[in-house]
Amino acid sequence: MANAETRVYFVIDARSFYASVEAVDRGLDPMEVDLVVADAARTEKALCLAVSPHLKAQGVKNRCRLFDIPKGIDVVIAKPRMRRYIDIAAGIYGIYLKYISKEDIHVYSIDECILDVTTYLKLYHIRAKDFALKLMKEIKDTYGIPTTAGIGTNMYLAKVASGLMAKHDPDGVGWLTEERFLKVCSTIRPLRSFWMISQGIEDRLARHGIFDMKGIRDAKEDVLYDEFGVNAELLIDHAYGREPTRMSYIKQYKSKSQSISTNQVLSCAYSAKDAKLLVREMIESLSLDLARKGFVSSRLIVGLMFDGERSRHYKPSIHYTVDIEGKSNLASMFIPGAMDLYERKVPSDALIKSVAIGFGDVEEGQGESYSLFFDVDEITKQKNLRDSLLEIEKKFGKNAVLKGADFTAKATRRQRNTMIGGHNGGEEDA
Repeated sequence: MANAETRVYFVIDARSFYASVEAVDRGLDPMEVDLVVADAARTEKALCLAVSPHLKAQGVKNRCRLFDIPKGIDVVIAKPRMRRYIDIAAGIYGIYLKYISKEDIHVYSIDECILDVTTYLKLYHIRAKDFALKLMKEIKDTYGIPTTAGIGTNMYLAKVASGLMAKHDPDGVGWLTEERFLKVCSTIRPLRSFWMISQGIEDRLARHGIFDMKGIRDAKEDVLYDEFGVNAELLIDHAYGREPTRMSYIKQYKSKSQSISTNQVLSCAYSAKDAKLLVREMIESLSLDLARKGFVSSRLIVGLMFDGERSRHYKPSIHYTVDIEGKSNLASMFIPGAMDLYERKVPSDALIKSVAIGFGDVEEGQGESYSLFFDVDEITKQKNLRDSLLEIEKKFGKNAVLKGADFTAKATRRQRNTMIGGHNGGEEDA
């Protein structure tokens, strides 16, 4: 499948990763067990973060709610354990590092990596499929996690081979070249089954009578550019199985702007007064996270979503920003403005169901600066307090230092400090 110029990429994907980890930890076959990862304590409306392959085969869709699972199926419900999943993902990454330089590995998600194996096939004198199977076997032998692999002459083809071809192969390995892509993928429907084509893009293409990759190739390019602008170039390239991006481009890429954010969907509708407490504590927590990463910012964004059933006379949500002179990661620089705008913009009788906080215009820490009008002594005091908190957290955890308000009934900081990505991060017994 190669000539002197051809590159070879793998996309290796852990099958129903969270569910597979939970199954293996319980001594169950991850491919045969009916298991979902969800926090049942959040009622039957809880979102299933992962659904085992056997359950999917019975029509249960990924990211469903607990109440969507047919009553006749005896399902194992596993509470999310994000730290456990991160540890296993790190271990799998370690397996790749035994054979491949980190410069040739791109972690696409917690359960999926893209590998440029071009030079390693020659180094190890091994065929592409055999190398993929070797890595998959080591993952299975070490962690019990089943995987699939897509092999392609570019990253796009490897991703498509992983998503559309590998699951139909007895060995769990699919492969595509540009020529094979044109032959076997041209009429596959729906289009959203292809990487980077969403339901919205599929609907927009359908309005022009385009329903598959062949339709994109046959369409007039000016029609596509009128509809999608410069993004039409990506659609056209992918319709031919082309992808110019290489691993080195990904490694060299640096975003011109960065942001950091957090949000939480509340367990019940909060009053404006109670939600104000959450806004404050989330700004404090995210400011520490900003400092922990060595970043500073000049803009805070606050977003609130109202309870639609009981706040119909309000807009569904509001967003407001707090800009400061200079750049900082001190919560005290942002909280006064955030609280003042909250009082002015949020109706006192509003009921709130979710809160989002974010920092925009994020830069490296050396960009820290303050207006001449700020109290230098107070800023120094706040910096010392921040650094002390970070040091204590590093040694004893995020819940080592808490405020009295964190123990009130509506506060959530203590619980959120134990979470990762908004989900349970603890190590409870499986």
